[in-house]
Formats: sequence, structure tokens, C-alpha cells
Amino acid sequence: MQISAADYDPSLDRREDEHRRVLKDEPMAVDPVIVEDIEETEYVEEEEDDVDDMFAVATREKPKKVKRVAQVKPAAPALITTTLDTAADPEGYYSVILGEQLDGGRYQVFSSIGKGMFANVVRARVLQPEPGEPANKEVAIKIVRAQESMYRAGQKEVQILNKLKQADPEDKKHVVRLERTFEHRGHLCLVFESMSMNLRDVVKRFGKDVGLNIKAVRAYAHQLFLSLSLLKKLNIMHADIKPDNILVNEQKTVLKLCDLGSASDAAENDITPYLVSRFYRAPEIILGVPYDPALDVWSIGCTLYELYTGRILLPGRSNNQMLLLMMDLKGRFNTKMIKKAKFGDVYFDEMGAFQSLEVDRVTGANVVRKVHVSKPARDLRARLMPPAAVKMNDDESKLLASFIDLLDKCLALDPARRITPKEALIHPFIRG
Repeated sequence: MQISAADYDPSLDRREDEHRRVLKDEPMAVDPVIVEDIEETEYVEEEEDDVDDMFAVATREKPKKVKRVAQVKPAAPALITTTLDTAADPEGYYSVILGEQLDGGRYQVFSSIGKGMFANVVRARVLQPEPGEPANKEVAIKIVRAQESMYRAGQKEVQILNKLKQADPEDKKHVVRLERTFEHRGHLCLVFESMSMNLRDVVKRFGKDVGLNIKAVRAYAHQLFLSLSLLKKLNIMHADIKPDNILVNEQKTVLKLCDLGSASDAAENDITPYLVSRFYRAPEIILGVPYDPALDVWSIGCTLYELYTGRILLPGRSNNQMLLLMMDLKGRFNTKMIKKAKFGDVYFDEMGAFQSLEVDRVTGANVVRKVHVSKPARDLRARLMPPAAVKMNDDESKLLASFIDLLDKCLALDPARRITPKEALIHPFIRG
């Protein structure tokens, strides 16, 4: 199963997972009717015509046909909005009016960027600049949903952003800058520096289904690990790193990590199987193992793979399938990790076999197939190295090999063995 990184909308998966969380579904709440043993899962890929793209690497293997999976958008849970004067829709999102002035006429909205789980974002011009500010300066304004829990989360995000800004006064660590905050009709509003687009848009525009040039990926990787080094220094977990939450400037040369609405201090370690968008969710979260900032390194590994290939690395439809895809990539989990996992016995039986939750194609009933994993079915090298017929020079071959090695270290199943941001910054792929 392959999903295009360019066309994927992660908000659909977040809504599905939020629906499961609100309903208090167990990680595998099913009534399985069939149990059988299988050894491995096969993947069938079909070739399509070459895509002519100036940003793609000339020596890349042919892109694969992308198989899109229909997403079902469940009904959103009812929200309790604040009693303040609001201009919100039933879900608490601010109803944007183009041309509207905010904060006493200081800003004027001229476009809507979109919305996520916690807020919607607009572009605005500064009509009343501060001394030293340029006229008609553009900013991005995040308008938090009018719901008490969202408001508190927004205040927490402001505290974290200010902490990061104080620790990076020269703006060298690639975290988006919060300029100020204000309130508008019951909504907390966060004013950010204006950036051009996010990395999913970059892939869609310049590397759809084939990915970006490996040198561009290296430059982005360097900046991402600089941002992560700052977070780790302050003991902060971002907990939602993905291409959508990484912005670039107009020239596409500088990136900034954004959207810290899910961020927290590393000491806050509430076991929840739905933290982080699913395709970027580290295995320790799904299994219920106490997590730390290493969860963000896993998400960066998934993101870098996506940038280089234009395809999503682990497109699991559920947490159960995510674990199976992880083992197809990296082999079996060690017994020690399974034993200390809160949900270990949900996914693995007493013999260590993985209980793969599937839907029978004939009956449509839930079934569990016991999968015995010993080694990866298709590791990173098999996925990323071009076929033997494609000739690479020594420099290209070395660069790709070092990229695969970095990804392999980012995607260690055991978070204790995952590469740290400091180690990544001196890795041969980054250092050159």
C-alpha cells in the first residue's frame, strides 16, 4: 500500500483518532472471529511512466503508482464552547471574514490558510505598525478554537514559544517566531512571522510522487535537527512533527518548525496511544511505553523519507497496522520493550507473535492473524537504493548510503537506541 505524500490530508486521521479517543476505544477493541498464522506480508507495486520533474534526482528509480486509500471522516464530537462573545461555528472554529480587521484595527485579514485540530490560521497585513516595523508587513495569525480546553492549550503553546524564543535570541534554531498575542471575540489569537508554505506543499509542487533532490533534503534535515536540538536542550517535546508543521520561506531555502499546540515538557508523560499524527507516530506511543523527546526524532525520520521519495513511509490505517508496517521495515520488537509496554499484551501474544487486526475480504468480519516476524520484509536500503541498472557515481552513492544510515538510526524501534539531535548534526549525511 502506497500513499502520495503530496495529496495526504493528516487532519482526517487526526479526526479519526480523536473520535476513537473520545469514545475511549481500546487500542484493539474487536471481537476477532478467525485466528491463523502467517509469516509475512507481500507488497505488489506497479510501474508507471516516468515523471519529468526538474527537482527530482535524475538517477532515481521509476516512481511507483500511488494507490490512494479512501478516508472516512467521522462525525466530530460535540464541543462545549466558552460563554464569551464569539463568531465561531458549531465546532468552535472562528468564522473568518476576508477584509475583517482584528485587534482594534491593527491587522486586516486578506486570506485564509486553513485549519487544523486546534485552530484556523489566516494571513493578515499590519495596518498599524509598531515603530521600526515596515508598512503593510504580512503576518500569520493562529485563531484558537473557542473551547475552554483549546484556550488553555493555546496559552500553554504561548508559554513554550516564548521560552524557545528567549533561548534563541538570534533566531538560528529554526523554530517559528511568535510576535505577540491578543484576544478577538472569545478567541485567543497568536501572531507569527509570515512564511511561504509548508513542506507538504513543497513536495506537492516540486516533487509530487518522486520526491525532492537529495541535496535539498540534506539542507532541510540539517535545519530540522537544529530545531530539535533547541527543543531537547529545553526538555520540550513537539509531539506533532510532520511536513504540514514545517514552514519554508519564499525562496524555499530556510525552514521553521511550527505548530507547537501539542508540545509539552518531557516530564509530562501521559500514556496515550493517539499522540502525534498517526503516520509519524513513534512505536513507544502506540505500545504505551513511557516516551521522551526521542519521539520527535522518529517523526523527523518519517518526514525525511517522505521528502526524498514523495511517498509516505508507514501509511497504517490504525495503530495495529502501524506496528505491523514498522516490523516490516525494522524487524521484530525486542521482548524487553514489549514487556514494559502498557499495551504490549494487546498486540503480542504470550509466544511473542503479533496479533494483526484485519478485515476478512469475504465476510467483512474482524479477524486476527498471528504474524511471526523475525527480520524486516523490506528495509530502508531495499526501498531507497536504485535498481542495479541505474548507475550512480561514487559521490551520489555515498550520499544516498549515508542518508539511509541516518534514517535507519532515526527509526530505531527502541527509543533508547535512536540517534539524538546532537549526534545527527555530526552525522556524515548532515556534515557532508
